[in-house]
Amino acid sequence: MKIKLGIAPIAWSNDDMPELGGDTPIEKCLEEASQAGFTGIELGGKFPRNPGITNFLINKFKLKMPGGWYGSNLRKRSVLDEWSAMQDHLNLLKMVDGDIFIFADVSGSIQGEAKKPLSLRPKLELSEWKEYCNKINEISNRLADIGIPMSYHEHMGTIIQTEDDVNKFMENTNENTFLLYDTGHLLFAQADYKSILKKYIKRINHIHCKDIRKDILANSIQNDLSFRKSFLEGVFTVPGDGCIDYQPLFDILYENKYQKWLIIEAEQDPKKANPFKYAKIGYKYLEKTINYAGYEI
Repeated sequence: MKIKLGIAPIAWSNDDMPELGGDTPIEKCLEEASQAGFTGIELGGKFPRNPGITNFLINKFKLKMPGGWYGSNLRKRSVLDEWSAMQDHLNLLKMVDGDIFIFADVSGSIQGEAKKPLSLRPKLELSEWKEYCNKINEISNRLADIGIPMSYHEHMGTIIQTEDDVNKFMENTNENTFLLYDTGHLLFAQADYKSILKKYIKRINHIHCKDIRKDILANSIQNDLSFRKSFLEGVFTVPGDGCIDYQPLFDILYENKYQKWLIIEAEQDPKKANPFKYAKIGYKYLEKTINYAGYEI
């Protein structure tokens, strides 16, 4: 049974902080991702929004593009307004033969706030959950009709962050709404990420393999740091360089015949963590671990 390995360009260039790798050409990112062994790369801010040019670039380096981050404001918008705002992103995904629509809600998000502690992140009021999830269901149904399914990204600093958030979200959304399972964000949120994988494996259609440096995470939680300060201090890293044991997770994936993408996504300061070096570390670890689980690449 085969599985697909990809990487996110955020290790080379951070979309939220242009000073981190902003001068790195997208061609360098694509070349090094390919040389490290990956066959896929997610959409990032450096890619031209011209579908033809983006298609040319990924084909040049023999890469596929499974999807890419879309920051929504669905908590504040109507379904029609959000759907309209999604069209440019959706059209690009269609042109590059994307697999999934990575959907996150950044309404009131503090992920980009340098000094705002994560304890001040936005939360849905109890009275909001039903309406919000109904809107998600409408968007998910529309995406399913097109053939590019929803992959909702639980994320630090947003309205869907904790294990309780994930459970409420999954319980109140329909079968067309899938979860993007991100190991690093779930551990950061102090969630039982293994239990979540087991519970929702049939509704997980995309996986971010983001590892955590345990000592930096402990400091971030203890001192209630901002998300930005935490990642600048190095809380995230690639699999094989942090504290997460991926073997039992990949065993669960294999048992459930998961054959979609595993994407390394680890935002770090490229001046401190050479992107090519860490891409190779991550690939080597994933290759070894998924092979042990029974997968082929």
